[in-house]
Amino acid sequence: MNRLAQQRSTYEAALRLNEAPFITERPALFSPAAAAQDAANTRGTFGRFAQILLPEEYTGWGEESTAHVESCYIGDWTSLHKVRLIGPKALDFLGWLGMRDLSRFETGQIKHHVQLDENGWVASEGVLCRVGGQEFVYTAGSCDWLLWQLGQGGWDVAATDISPDQFIFGIQGPASLFTLEKLTGESLRDIGFCRSRMSQVGGIPVRVLRTGISGELGYELHGSTEHANEIWSAVVATGQGFGIRQLGFRAQPVQHIEAGIATNGLDYLPASILTPGAPRQFRRGTPGGSFVPVNGVTDYFRKPGELGWGFRHGVPDRDFLGRDALAADAAKGAPARELVGLLWNSQDVAGVLTSLVGDGEVPEQMEIPRRRGPSFDQVLISGHPVGVSTGRTLSPNLRATISLCVIDPASATPGTEVLVLWGRPGTPQREIRATVTALPFKPDNRRTDVNKL
Repeated sequence: MNRLAQQRSTYEAALRLNEAPFITERPALFSPAAAAQDAANTRGTFGRFAQILLPEEYTGWGEESTAHVESCYIGDWTSLHKVRLIGPKALDFLGWLGMRDLSRFETGQIKHHVQLDENGWVASEGVLCRVGGQEFVYTAGSCDWLLWQLGQGGWDVAATDISPDQFIFGIQGPASLFTLEKLTGESLRDIGFCRSRMSQVGGIPVRVLRTGISGELGYELHGSTEHANEIWSAVVATGQGFGIRQLGFRAQPVQHIEAGIATNGLDYLPASILTPGAPRQFRRGTPGGSFVPVNGVTDYFRKPGELGWGFRHGVPDRDFLGRDALAADAAKGAPARELVGLLWNSQDVAGVLTSLVGDGEVPEQMEIPRRRGPSFDQVLISGHPVGVSTGRTLSPNLRATISLCVIDPASATPGTEVLVLWGRPGTPQREIRATVTALPFKPDNRRTDVNKL
């Protein structure tokens, strides 16, 4: 059995036995580049991202968390769900399923595809790439909502789960372009932001995408898992002269908060969890944090405007799923909550971290650099709830503890002082001072003019 067939066989078994006992019945699924990564994974520890186990750290999470600012990294996002759609109605289906206008969607272009339910809640979101006239690839934490909606019928579209067939490697940071140009042996400066095209690495075809998950100049390589080890090793070897770092699973989420990017399943729960299109990887565990929902699980859902994904000029007239709900919200005239950053008071944070070596009650401890699963913390002003904080992260780049926050408009002005209630209900909770901050936390360098480099 070749590598590609073996990866698919294990992937399908892991999906089929997802709720079965780990190891004894459900097989362990590793990255298709696991062999290449193993030499640098000296600690031998792994974290689970969807179905795949990824190395936790290589040199150390702190050093790895600064690579996208100081040089560049290579990180493994192969765990993301990937579906290829082909057919004469593929564009029509995707235009109805997502809230973004796809009428001028060029081949090679990339779109942030935000998918809503009929109530206007975000049900799924990810990256949509047009790779041909009638061919598209949707990549997300989960494509289950898309597949379920397509399965309702009425669309002349064929969908194939290509998750085990394709690797995704992120190469992000100011040295990413130099690394990839040396790797491919050609100029890549014709690839604009949110654009892609094919290239080669040692004769192996790869798609190069210019993306911005780090908030810095950055790219992704997509290709066949059959060649994942060779490509990973080649990127690492080529990037040595540019200070490249291998990015472990522990450090992966830090950059998202720095860049002000909300992550599905971590900073909000997708509305699809209540449907047959529920994402498989979000069916384990419960959210942490001090926030107590009043209206049930929907208090963990978000409208697109609350995550910075709303429309600039009002809800458009074209038809898409969830449009009527957004239009009804707009007609009410009620101001939606806004996405802001929170800068946590370092002294208060230190008090939590050092409580284990002091006197008094010990509050819930802070995972470093951040909690693995979703966590929602209540934000207060004068004792009254004004927002919900998520994604608390210790950022080595900023030398600060930061988080995202969905907050009432009246409290969204940068500089506003708030309190974050830290600790689950029933634990010795603490109030931590924080300051509202505009997003992103650091300069947005995604659209760097590469022709000036």
